[in-house]
Amino acid sequence: MSDRVSTLGYVTATVNSATDSAASGPVVVSLDASVTTRCRRRVHLDHDPRAAGEPQALPDPLIEQRRADAAAHRERIGAALAAAHPEHWWRVPAAATAHERAAATAEAVTAGARLIWGAQLPRDQAAGRRGGAELLVRAPDGGYLPVIVVRHRITDPGAGALTSPVLAPFPDRAAANPTRKIRSQPRDLLRLAHLARMLGGAGWAPAAELAVSSLGGVIGMDADVVVWHDLQAEHWPGGRSTLDEYDERFADRVAVATAAAVGAPAMAHPSRITECRRCPWWPTCEAALTREQDVSLVVRGEVAVTMRSAGVGTVADLAELDPAAEPPVPLPGMSFRDAVALARAWQRGLSVVRRVARVPVPRADVEVDVDMESFGEAGAYLWGALLSYPGGVRPGDEPAGYRAFVTWDPVPTQDERRSFAEFWTWLSRIRSAAAASGRSFAAYCYNEQAENRWLIASARRFAGQPGIPRVAEVERFIATPAWIDLFALVSEWFLCAHGKGLKRIAPAAGFAWRDPEAGGENSMRWYRDAVGMDGAPPELAQRQRLLRYNEDDVVATKALREWMTSPAVEHVPLAADL
Repeated sequence: MSDRVSTLGYVTATVNSATDSAASGPVVVSLDASVTTRCRRRVHLDHDPRAAGEPQALPDPLIEQRRADAAAHRERIGAALAAAHPEHWWRVPAAATAHERAAATAEAVTAGARLIWGAQLPRDQAAGRRGGAELLVRAPDGGYLPVIVVRHRITDPGAGALTSPVLAPFPDRAAANPTRKIRSQPRDLLRLAHLARMLGGAGWAPAAELAVSSLGGVIGMDADVVVWHDLQAEHWPGGRSTLDEYDERFADRVAVATAAAVGAPAMAHPSRITECRRCPWWPTCEAALTREQDVSLVVRGEVAVTMRSAGVGTVADLAELDPAAEPPVPLPGMSFRDAVALARAWQRGLSVVRRVARVPVPRADVEVDVDMESFGEAGAYLWGALLSYPGGVRPGDEPAGYRAFVTWDPVPTQDERRSFAEFWTWLSRIRSAAAASGRSFAAYCYNEQAENRWLIASARRFAGQPGIPRVAEVERFIATPAWIDLFALVSEWFLCAHGKGLKRIAPAAGFAWRDPEAGGENSMRWYRDAVGMDGAPPELAQRQRLLRYNEDDVVATKALREWMTSPAVEHVPLAADL
């Protein structure tokens, strides 16, 4: 069967005859649920003894911090549940070995414990499965259902999610929620399916004929409800259920890992995808892809797969094609002319090329650059704004320059209301003053998705409180032509061979950040120190570092649009000339 792209955006293959052959012998690997959402090549390298000496990225301290945050979140949930159900609570010792924890879990199951925290399921050697659940909940008629605890949001405003109160994590307490709808989190669903299969293998699942037998629960960041998912519901592409999707993916990953472990021919090869940015094996894969000039360095995901199947396997192959000819394969979201131009730009070491001779960028008499800083999904702690007057300063104008509307209370915090209200009040005053004086106004950001999300979320969260705009008012601002996303303009008028992030594009305009470690991931670590999130005293120096970083971000967007509307942009080659 042919390759396909999953809803998670990476290439995965259905199990074909080669897979069946590789998996027909004894399973020699033991995999947890994470493999179902990982790149197949990473699964191979993780299990290939010959890859032990290959280069890997240095450990990412932010990932470790996120894991620590998730562990602390789980402990808070566990403590609250234990306090609410002391007579039904069974905690598996966390410090024990996996074998000892599995034995303790089996003891709890035998005793009929209603709530088992920190459960370790028996390894399914035949299927190659291992794993555990934060919580096992005994079903009303026997058997156990998995409940996992995650540190991300699992619902959005809406209706229809099946939920029960977080302190009543029982399927018989679940009901359709009139204020919440499911937020798609495929990794949660696939982990629940993994645990459901393990419970079935251990003989601990509810009887298949019971209505609750296919349920699994998730407690998210807000920790106020359990969201229950029906793992038999057919909402995956092609009408597959979560269990069907999981079974297909897991069988494939077992085959990939087994082939790697026993030294059989590799079933997965490098191909650049979004996941590569944070994969520890990226240095190894990048070296191989660059050495081979693999076409995925220019076009990613399914497009790269289909390109290779059509005989276009390298950047050079793509660059040699006639951009005016019929493309060898469909290119969703990209024109064939652009793909060829990107390949030629990559060959020449050009990070940016123009699509048009003159780049149209809306400008105004009064301009504001906006950049928001958030800490994951916990909250938006900083709204930075840079005010400038391209049309000239007039008497009574507020001074030009950078302003920071910030809270240093660890998010989420009610003090976000104050900082957001101050930002919105200031921005509204600048807009009103420009209109009153007959001047044009424009506000700019880079990739409005993040700013728009937190503008609306803040208005919803603090609705009715002093200084907070109505959601409709925020939505009207977002829809106005005066709110301009420079990322969208860069995407429309430039081709970027090495990415379109601000840190990639602004240097082409001659801008450089003052901090050599400037970046969104590092800013998360600085924020932890700035607010004393790990119990240490807050570091004032890190607060100043974050303010400088945010200021540089808004100065960068200003520098970028000024460059795009200046004669200097004419030094950027035209795609048509490549």
